[in-house]
Amino acid sequence: MNKVLLVLILGALSVTGFAQGSKSPAGAKKPAAKPAGSTTLFKNNTDSVSYAVGIRIMQSLKQQGFDNVNMSLLTKALADASQNKPLLNDAAIYQCMSTFQQKVTAVKQAEAQKENAAKAEVGHREGQAFLANNAKRAGVTTLPSGLQYEVLKTGTGPKPTVTSKVKCHYTGFLIDGTKFESSVDRGEPITFPLSNVIQGWQEALQLMNVGSKWKLFIPSNLAYGDNPPPGMITPGATLVFEVELLGIEN
Repeated sequence: MNKVLLVLILGALSVTGFAQGSKSPAGAKKPAAKPAGSTTLFKNNTDSVSYAVGIRIMQSLKQQGFDNVNMSLLTKALADASQNKPLLNDAAIYQCMSTFQQKVTAVKQAEAQKENAAKAEVGHREGQAFLANNAKRAGVTTLPSGLQYEVLKTGTGPKPTVTSKVKCHYTGFLIDGTKFESSVDRGEPITFPLSNVIQGWQEALQLMNVGSKWKLFIPSNLAYGDNPPPGMITPGATLVFEVELLGIEN
């Protein structure tokens, strides 16, 4: 059979994958050697393996996004390839498969973007409600940008600028109180150029004296927006940080 056609059609099909896919779940009864009604269909092991390979081919195709296969043409392709008489050469096979994969990828990306937008809408709505209520608390200051802060400890050292390299301890929370990261828990503060962090941190830290500890309430547009890094932070999330400014490195 044509080597390229085998690679493209069978995909994940292999001796190991075939065997693993054929294993019975733990605790399940071992099936009969021949399924009901197969007496006349399978005359020998070659027949049963041929059928089993067909099952694995279709399962592999579906996993790769081939949900609407033209069965008559698939059957003809297998027959033609077995006789080394394919209607498409390797270049044509690569091209049509590449085009199909691009379409599948585009569909998946569109679905992911739609799902992300829906999550971001929820995140924005919940964040706005949280910040509106939080602004009413005594001790919370709201800046024109929408950033809110609460002073937990006032330091007496200098204030950094956006070009400074600072040393901090911090703990980050979602608005439901879930902790997602903490240098305090790791037992090691972080040092970073202030210009390299989210806007909410840049704005707040320039207002803090060394030795201060503030609680920051950062709206989504000053945090990670609708495209946060992988992890617990969801699209459109408002974030809460406890930040202690330990020093300015330069």
